[in-house]
Amino acid sequence: MRIFTAVLLLLISVFAYAAPDYVREKKWADEITPGIVVGDPVYLETKNGHKFLNLFTETKDAKKALIIVHGLGIHPDWGMVGTLRTQLADLGYTTLSVQMPVLANEAGSDQYRATFPEAVERLAVAVEFLKAKGYQKIAIVSHSMGSAMSREFVRQHQSQLVAWAALGIGSADAYTNVKIPVLDLYGENDLPGVLKSAAARGASLKGKADSKQVKVPKTDHFFNNHEAEMVKAVKDFLDSVH
Repeated sequence: MRIFTAVLLLLISVFAYAAPDYVREKKWADEITPGIVVGDPVYLETKNGHKFLNLFTETKDAKKALIIVHGLGIHPDWGMVGTLRTQLADLGYTTLSVQMPVLANEAGSDQYRATFPEAVERLAVAVEFLKAKGYQKIAIVSHSMGSAMSREFVRQHQSQLVAWAALGIGSADAYTNVKIPVLDLYGENDLPGVLKSAAARGASLKGKADSKQVKVPKTDHFFNNHEAEMVKAVKDFLDSVH
């Protein structure tokens, strides 16, 4: 009986951590929206009725519209994500930074896979929002766990995209069956998993038109102190995709 109870409690714990934490998500939104200076908060809705925050920065005569996808357990204006969404807008791109599903603070990265279906749905809703605004050329710029989530979307819906800039992704087969142009961007001092799979990721991009791998020297998983090089690499890639 004790074993059964222990297993039951463990399962309850796992499912609790694997369920999207909408309360935490709302807390993020309430904290950041009053201080937004660049762009406008926009709430989009999933099929289950959940409204999620997006930060929309529209640029006149934009070259493309970009969906910005943050990493594990954070928000669409966090650190380098905020840098990407604002600076790429300054450089001629409309950006939509999307709040992705977050789990309880105690959840591990492996538990985030349970959120991928909702992540894919949110990205689909974001694409439809941009299309309704008249944008025909849409690309994704993603980081870390956001890149893993974006991979699922790209594999299912790449016909709706013109390109994907994947930052800090740690999977050797990340670009299997991906036909659109890809930028694989990572730091010289990135996470072990990202570095270990870098050669395989780079090899998988050979022969794919407009795709390339770029390593930013002397920086980490978050491109600390090298944000300018990060933004330039993404811009140069997106400029090359027609």
